[in-house]
This record gives sequence, C-alpha cells and structure tokens, in this order.
Amino acid sequence: MTYGTMSSDSAVGNAPRLLLLEDDISLVDGLRYSLKKNGFDPHIARTVREAREFLCQGNYDLLLLDITLPDGNGFEICDQVRGQGSSIPIIFLTALDEEVSVIRGLDGGGDDYITKPFKLGELCSRIRALLRRSGFTQQADASLLRCGDISIDLIASRVLLKGTPLELTGAEYKLLCLLVRNANRVVAREIIFNELWDGAGNFVDDNTLSVYIRRLREKIEEDPSHPEHLLTVRGFGYKWKEVTL
Repeated sequence: MTYGTMSSDSAVGNAPRLLLLEDDISLVDGLRYSLKKNGFDPHIARTVREAREFLCQGNYDLLLLDITLPDGNGFEICDQVRGQGSSIPIIFLTALDEEVSVIRGLDGGGDDYITKPFKLGELCSRIRALLRRSGFTQQADASLLRCGDISIDLIASRVLLKGTPLELTGAEYKLLCLLVRNANRVVAREIIFNELWDGAGNFVDDNTLSVYIRRLREKIEEDPSHPEHLLTVRGFGYKWKEVTL
C-alpha cells in the first residue's frame, strides 16, 4: 500500500490534493472554503479511521493533521505514512502549544506545525512552501511564476501585480525573480550579487543592492517603509515573504 504518491492530476498542473484531518466542524467549514478559494482541493476526514480510508482510496500532495481526535491522534497517521516510506509533506494543526507536542510531531516525521488559532493566509503560505519543497508545481507552464498577487512571465519578462503590469529595470526584474523563486527563504547577499552581475564587469555592491531593493519596494509594497513582502534579514540578505498584498 502506498501513501502520498504524487497523483497524475497533480503532474499536469491541477489543484493540489490536500487531506485535512480535523474534527472541529466549525473550523472545518472555514478551512474548506478558504483552501478552495486559494486553489487547493481539500478532502476532509474527521476521525483517524476516516483518514486511513481516504489514504487507501487516493493519493494526496499534502496532509493537514489535527493532533487530538475522537479515536486517536494525528501522530498515528504520520507514523503510518512515514512507515510506508512516503515523504509527503505533513503539517500538524494543534491547539497544544506545549513543547513536547511540537517535538513529538516533528520527530515523528512532520514537516511543520501551526498552533490554533492561526491566520488562514499564514497556513496557505506554509502549504505552498512545503509543496514547492516537495517538487509540486501548480503551473502547467514552467515559464510562469506565481506567488500571491505577483505573476512573472519568464518568456516575455513581464511582471503583473494584481493583474497590472509593473515597469521594472533589468536588474529589478532579475532580483524579483530570484527572490520569488526562493519565497519564504533567506537569499544571501552573495547569491544576489552573482545573479545581478551583468557579464560586462559592472560591479554590484551593498549600496547598489540597497538602491535596487528600495526601488523594488516602492513599486510593489503598499507601504515601502513597512514592507510586507520584501524583507531584510540583517546580517544575511533578503527574503520574499509570500503574503497577499
């Protein structure tokens, strides 16, 4: 029996199939609506037994597991899936913020956890990050990058923000592509310098990079002085945080 194998539908760019194990009906309704709205295909199980049945009947791209359930806990599903050798991404949803629960989940093979109550935007961002890490892509066309409200056409070298074209310089475009490709991860200054090197010997230093960052924020952020997307990680570099503008 195989768990969490990438489905053939996923391979052609359809919505990622998620299995949500959660017994709180009020939370389930909101999560189902929000996950669908954000481009996911959620399947709901309210007990450990139901989750096992779902896993036997189909393939999923990511699991969202509550910890405390009427007939057991989400750790059991995680142990079962990992015992089958599957590397499917797993996020634990827990109201238990004690360190022992977090350690138990991560040591058991979980990839991430989020404590209730949580912001749905943050949950969706974490799901996308884990799907990217596992090699899943929703884009049938590999020439298109999407991250929140940003869309990048790599062939036409065109960037859209909420459907509106952005006027970017060549350096700004390359910088944005690099950061979006590595969304939610810190990109070191040295890597950025190498990416922006134009091949003609023009040197990119810290001051020049700071100018590029400032100009890019002015074109993308609602409040460039308090950026939500393009974040500075002092001493390391920059990070593109995947949130909806």
